[in-house]
Formats: sequence, structure tokens, C-alpha cells
Amino acid sequence: MNIRTILAGAACVAILGACSQQETDQAANDAGSAVNATQDAASTAVGQTSAAVLGANTVGGFVNALTVSNMYELEAARIATSKSRNDAVRDLAATLTIDHSAATARLKALAPTAAPGVALPTEMDERRQGLIDNLNAAAPADFDRVWLQQQVAAHDETLTVLNGFADNTDAPALAQFGQGMVEKITMHRDKAKALLDAM
Repeated sequence: MNIRTILAGAACVAILGACSQQETDQAANDAGSAVNATQDAASTAVGQTSAAVLGANTVGGFVNALTVSNMYELEAARIATSKSRNDAVRDLAATLTIDHSAATARLKALAPTAAPGVALPTEMDERRQGLIDNLNAAAPADFDRVWLQQQVAAHDETLTVLNGFADNTDAPALAQFGQGMVEKITMHRDKAKALLDAM
């Protein structure tokens, strides 16, 4: 065997090894994306159930649900602003930042008198943190679709909380505040759905 044959053989082995590693990496990425999509879908079902049962039925549940929802929306919008290359997605993220920042400030101002004794959460729950983790892990080619799917589900969940609390008589100021949010939350959801449908 001469040196050229040995070098050619070594080059072939290296190329095959690199191809095999790329296929393994791609398979791992595809599997991770599938797991994340499954987690997001499960989160949607859990979120709707908790919104209907917990968030809409007690003052503490309502305040907690809205506070955590706003935290999630603001962080998801921040990620979209940095990761998306779609101007329409970035515009929606900017709108979410403005509207959910205003909602957070208003809720913080109302809560001490409208819901005395109810502590506002200071961090997201595990389920929403999982959604944020999935956004951070989304491949650039998949990001906009994943983000928009999450936005449709998250805003549907918030609407369930808001509409379920609308006739609450224990905290009428919070119920009125919630009803004032319905139009913007519906607009956010519909815009996300339209962008998703257009993909």
C-alpha cells in the first residue's frame, strides 16, 4: 500500500464519520423539536383547564394567572425580537411588549386594594418556563411557527381567565380591568393566528 492510498482511505473515513455525525445531530435536533412541540401542545391543554378552573374562579387565582401570563408574554416577546427575522412577527412582539407592560403596571397598581392579601408572583411557573425554554431552543427555521403557535394558545388561555372572571363580585375592580383587556388580547391572538395561517 502506498501513502496516497492510505491518505485517501483516511479521508474517506473522516468524511463518512462527519456525515454520520451530521445525521446524528440532525436526528437529535428533530427529536428535540418533536419533544418540544409535544410539551407545548400538552401545555395548551393544561393551561386551558387551569384557566377555567383556577384562574377564573378566585381572586387570587385571577391575579396569579394574569401576572404570570404577562411575565410569559413579555419574555416571549423579548425572545421574538432577538430571534425572528420576520418583520410582522417582530411588530407583533413590539405590540405585546407595550400592551403587556401596561397591563402589568395596571394590575400591580390595582392589586393592593382590589385583592388585599394576594401576593403577586415574582417568577413564571414551571409550565410557562418550559414554553420559554422551547422558544430559546427552537431552530431559526422553526422559530416563527413555534412562537406564533404558543401565542395563539397563550392568548386563548388568557381570554378564558378574563371571560371567566367577568362577573366576579368579590373584586369588581379586577373584573372590570379584566374586561378592559379582552379587546387587546383578542387582537393579539387573532394577529398571531393570521400570521400562522399565512405560513
